[in-house]
Amino acid sequence: MKKKLFKILNAFNKAVLPKYSKKDPSKLSKFQLAIVAYRYYVLTRSLD
Repeated sequence: MKKKLFKILNAFNKAVLPKYSKKDPSKLSKFQLAIVAYRYYVLTRSLD
């Protein structure tokens, strides 16, 4: 059940949230870093 929820969240994140993988992490704002951290958290939980 939890894994399915995170898979749905991951699909939503891919469609809606911006991608910052090509940008230099040292130049991202705190808000952009929070989005990167959230996307990483959801991705790792959906793969477990």
